[in-house]
Amino acid sequence: MADIVEKMSREEAGRMGGKKTSKTHGKEFYKEIGKKGGISTSRTHKADFYQEIGRKGGQSTSRSHNKEYYQDIGKKGGKVTSQTHDKSFYEKIGAKGGSTSQ
Repeated sequence: MADIVEKMSREEAGRMGGKKTSKTHGKEFYKEIGKKGGISTSRTHKADFYQEIGRKGGQSTSRSHNKEYYQDIGKKGGKVTSQTHDKSFYEKIGAKGGSTSQ
């Protein structure tokens, strides 16, 4: 009887490799490779690259989330900011906002 050999797609091979790697490496490993990748990318791309991927990400997020989502993350961000900044921080950003809107 002949053995049937099925070729694995790159996608499937990548998925399998990723699963195996996640079982053998911890959070620090991923933090380190992410940092290295970010440094490498910053050497080969300029500000317009980051602006473009930010714009695309924002558009994608806006298609998949509603107004309540943005209100919720705004409240969460405001809460964290209020816990890590004092009154002078808010006075400073308030002055900046006031001067740019005139």
